[in-house]
Amino acid sequence: MKDKQIIRLLKVVMSVGILLILLGIYFHLFDPRIAEMGVNGILISSACVAIGTALSLPTKMFITFLLMKHEQEQDAKQHCRPNKKLD
Repeated sequence: MKDKQIIRLLKVVMSVGILLILLGIYFHLFDPRIAEMGVNGILISSACVAIGTALSLPTKMFITFLLMKHEQEQDAKQHCRPNKKLD
């Protein structure tokens, strides 16, 4: 896969993770059915938050590493160019 495809896939995974976190918060605070379930409801809402966190955090770090690699490659290309003399 190319870097752009990987970044697009990671952004989708990160978005799904954030949506799962928000869903878990919604379950915990606003859904009466989850509150009626007791401990099982708490486990469901906390599982949504935990899975969402697991999906969202590593992808951010990987995207950052890819962007840093891209910047280093651009800097290397700029330093390899011969400088023009200004008269």
